[in-house]
Formats: sequence, structure tokens, C-alpha cells
Amino acid sequence: MGFFATSGILNGGGFFAEGFDPDALDYINRVETADGERLEPRVRTAINQFVLGCKQDGIWTSLVASCIMAGARTVAGAITPLVGNAPTNNNFVIGDYSRTLGLLGNASNKYLATGYNNNESGSGQNFPQNNSHISCYVSASQTNTSGVFVGGPTGVGSKFNFFHNSTTNIIARNRATTSGSNSLAPLGFQGNSRNNSANFDCRFTSSSGVASSTINISSGVGVNELLGVFATGAGTLFTSARMSFYSIGKSLTLSSLDSRVTTLMNTLASVIA
Repeated sequence: MGFFATSGILNGGGFFAEGFDPDALDYINRVETADGERLEPRVRTAINQFVLGCKQDGIWTSLVASCIMAGARTVAGAITPLVGNAPTNNNFVIGDYSRTLGLLGNASNKYLATGYNNNESGSGQNFPQNNSHISCYVSASQTNTSGVFVGGPTGVGSKFNFFHNSTTNIIARNRATTSGSNSLAPLGFQGNSRNNSANFDCRFTSSSGVASSTINISSGVGVNELLGVFATGAGTLFTSARMSFYSIGKSLTLSSLDSRVTTLMNTLASVIA
């Protein structure tokens, strides 16, 4: 059960909702502006409960850049940022979008450029070296061999990403060359988070369930690489996976974010016809 704001709010000509969280209302109104149409009441409620839940869990302020790529009626609505800067759409069209499953990559030229860089890792910056997380929700596994789900390129250096090098394997890195991996096709929430210089945590989900691990590798200064979704931010290493959420930001409890995102996606699937 979520807590509720005590007053109704009207944002920028948007809908009035007694008890909605102001950040949820702001987001919903921006999505509806991008869509050119109202969202269904139960979709609005699901989004509101997600925001309230993140705040209850103490993870809301750790989200620096994030999109809920589901629920909205259009691609423009789906890439309206929940928080942070709006990503740049490269070649996604309405035929690539499902309101319950998200956007579908094509392993060729479709991706989102976040406008953020892996090197924003200094103290007080967006993704500090020892205080950062990255996540995505995979609603359909990749069918191509290699690609980036979210983050920067693969290779040597202090990387920050989720990527795959087969149709089943998923790999996670957080400010390190050494990675965590899961040799099953990703399906559901994937996340990694670092809150110290010595190690980082990984959380992988597949049809077999959740696998968690701690990777004991020291962090390094983030290299200069653009961060993207469905590919690197420079438009390389494209994935064919379908995804419905991503976030980049400060360290957080991965199980809490997993619970909130998974609940949101399950709810949207149940309330959207």
C-alpha cells in the first residue's frame, strides 16, 4: 500500500487527481502531452503507485535518468523521461512499440541516445565512481549475438553497462573491466549497483528466476563513452531485445527496484486492453 499526497494537483492543463504524488502527476501530464491523449485511469494509478513505492523504498532520488517505456500510447510518450533528460529517438516508430512490452530493438539502427556520459563519475556528478547503478527491464530476449541493452561499449576499461555476447548470455559491468554474467536468456529486471570501491552487486532475471551475485573488483575512473539504450550512446553494438524500462543513477537496493518495476509491468499488462 502506498502513501498519498494530501491535496489534488493540476499541472500544466493536465488532469486533476486527488491524492496523486506530485512527481507522478508531472510525469503523467508530460506523457499525455506527448501522446496527445489521456491515459486510462488504471494506467495513471499504476504509475502513481510505482513512484510512491520508489519513494517509500528510498530509491526514488537514486534515479538520475529513467524512462518507463510502456503504458504510454505513442513512442513519444514512451520516451518521455520519468526523471532526467529526454533521450533522443533514433529510428523507433509506432510499429516497434507495445504498450505492455515496450520498444523492440532491431540489431541494426534503432536506439536511444541518453545524452549522458560514462565519465560523469566524479564526486557530486550524475554517476559517481563508487555510487552508481544501471538497470533495464527485458520483456523479450535478444535474438542477435552481441549488443548493448543499456550503457556504453564493451572492451577494456572502467565500463558501465549491460550487454550480451550470445543469444542467451547477459553481462554486467560497473566501473570495471571484470564483469558479472548470467548464462541464461534475460527476461525481466536486470540491474547492477556499486556503493563502494571494492565490489558491485548484480541482479539477473531469466525464465528460471533471479540470480544475484557480488563481483569483487575495484572500481576505476569512468572512461569517456556515451551511454545509450538498445545500443551504445554512439550508435554501436545494437541489440534486438525488447525492453520496457531503463534507469541510470546512484547506487540503490536492486531488489527494491526490481520489485517496483516488475509490479508496474505486471499491472500495466493486466489493465491495458
